[in-house]
Amino acid sequence: QFDVAESGGGPVQPGGSLTLSCEAHGFISGHYAIGWFHQAPGEEREGVSCISRDDVYQYYEESVRGRFTISRDNAKNTIYLQMNTLQPEDTGVYYCAVDSRRDHHCSVDVSEYDTWGQGIPVIVSS
Repeated sequence: QFDVAESGGGPVQPGGSLTLSCEAHGFISGHYAIGWFHQAPGEEREGVSCISRDDVYQYYEESVRGRFTISRDNAKNTIYLQMNTLQPEDTGVYYCAVDSRRDHHCSVDVSEYDTWGQGIPVIVSS
């Protein structure tokens, strides 16, 4: 088994916070780049943030920079996305995915990821 599973989504009021978790199964997550992606209703899936293997490099899309933080807990084999100051436009399904690239970099290009979770909904509404 080589997969990832998201958790931690749900409803939240504007200005609130959520932490999404991405648990890796069947592999050591620290050996892979992991990305978080957002798919708003009726829109295409877009990259939000990523963390390189060994956590050397992290990237955030401009719309979430300063609000979201990606991190990894190797003991739990889990990657997190801390989301603060959530806004209605953050509503959608969030996916984590695995990129088997071997360098110490990462990208939020959807086409570079080959293993995806099922997704977890986040609803930002008053």
